Amino acid sequence: MLTEKDVHTVLDILRSGSLPELHEEDMESVVLYAKDDYIRAKTPGQIEYMKSVRQNDIVFAIGPAGTGKTYLAVAAAVAAFKKKEVLKIVLARPAVEAGESLGFLPGDLREKVDPYLRPLYDALEDMIPGDKLRNYLERGTIEIVPLAYMRGRTLNNAFIILDEAQNATSLQMKMFLTRMGANSRAIITGDITQIDLPSKKASGLIETQQILQNIEGISFIYFDKGDVVRHKLVKNIINAYEKYHGAEEAAK
Repeated sequence: MLTEKDVHTVLDILRSGSLPELHEEDMESVVLYAKDDYIRAKTPGQIEYMKSVRQNDIVFAIGPAGTGKTYLAVAAAVAAFKKKEVLKIVLARPAVEAGESLGFLPGDLREKVDPYLRPLYDALEDMIPGDKLRNYLERGTIEIVPLAYMRGRTLNNAFIILDEAQNATSLQMKMFLTRMGANSRAIITGDITQIDLPSKKASGLIETQQILQNIEGISFIYFDKGDVVRHKLVKNIINAYEKYHGAEEAAK
């Protein structure tokens, strides 16, 4: 059955002037056509993730590094923006690593914070031509900001992404989730095995799993090492760490 999403995908291909091979059974998994290639969900976990994004206004994507949580979230946001389903994209990340040392880093505030937001820029640069991306960033149509900058805002007609959400505190998570205005959607991604918060602060991402699990319109998707799509060694590294920490726990 041909859907509106399929039509938009074909139109994107025709506008680009190139047509990479795409089998009919793969059409449903395509998230975005960008820079002469398809971005599509590849693993069962990723396919379920994108299906959930289409069906819910808030989706939590939790799992290890390399599973495509952030990359596919950005692709879904860009696709919604291109189809004019939203008018703005806002990408946020906690700058936990900067912490109290931020003032000692060289440069102005943007230069200090940008290294912590670089993965989001990298994803966008894969999906939007350079000139267009610079224009969107200058106009504020696409924003990439530290999580703290979200306080006090109401975002209407926006696709909002919180990356590395395991490093958001409980108060920060509540603040982020309550920024949503009319016709807005949100994806929250994180890996609860890589929390960089001080030991006395609880991760807001862990807490949300108990608080929000049964609210209609909110979905939780969990990835595992079978969804890793980076270099083949990434899966082996995850296995090795799981084995090491499992042996540590058994020895206690």
